[in-house]
Amino acid sequence: MREALAFEPHFESLERQREAARLGMWVFLASEVLLFGALFALYATERAEHRAGFVEGMKHADVIAGSVNTVVLLISSYLVARAVHALRDDHVRFAAALTGGTVLLALVFLGIKAYEYTAHIREGAVPGGHGAFYLEHRADGLVSYFNLYWLTTALHGVHVLIGMSILAFFGVALWRRRLAAVHAHRLEVAALYWHLVDAVWIFLWPLYYLMR
Repeated sequence: MREALAFEPHFESLERQREAARLGMWVFLASEVLLFGALFALYATERAEHRAGFVEGMKHADVIAGSVNTVVLLISSYLVARAVHALRDDHVRFAAALTGGTVLLALVFLGIKAYEYTAHIREGAVPGGHGAFYLEHRADGLVSYFNLYWLTTALHGVHVLIGMSILAFFGVALWRRRLAAVHAHRLEVAALYWHLVDAVWIFLWPLYYLMR
C-alpha cells in the first residue's frame, strides 16, 4: 500500500515513474553536455590559434586552489552516491547526513572559487581585456583566455549553486523523514545532476590549471 501511494496518479506504477524521472534527467544532462561541449570546442580553437596567450594566462592560475577544489568535488560526489544507497537501504538519517556533507563541500568549493575570483580582480585579470593588467601582459590571446575562463567557470559555479540548493532541499526533507526509501529515485536524479557538475569540473581543471 505504501508503494501504491508513492507514485503520481498519471503513472501506471512506481517503476514507470522512476524510469520517467531517470530518462528526463538524462535528456537534460545531454543538453548540458552539448552546452559545455560547445564551450570546450571554443576553448580548443582559441588555444590552437593563441597558444602563447593561454600559456601566459595559466601562469596566473592558482593550481593549488584548483586542485583542492577538484578533490572537494570528487569527495562530494562520493558522499551523494552513498546517500542514495543509504536511502535505498532505508537509512534515512544517514542519507540526510551524507547529503548535508555534500552541500557543505559545495559551499567549500564556492568559497575557494570566490577567493580565486577576488585574487584575479585585484590583479586586474577581469573579462573584457581592459585595464593595467592587459597593458603589462600583452601576449596574443590573453584576453580570450580570461574571457573564456570567467565564462566557463562562472557558468559552472551557477550549476554548483543550483545543485547545492536542490541537494539542500532533499537533505532537509530526509532529516524530517519526508522522503522514504521508496522515493530514492528522486535523490538519485539529483545525484546524477551533481555528478555532471563534478564531471564538468574534471575537464575545466586541466584546461585552466594544468596545461602549461
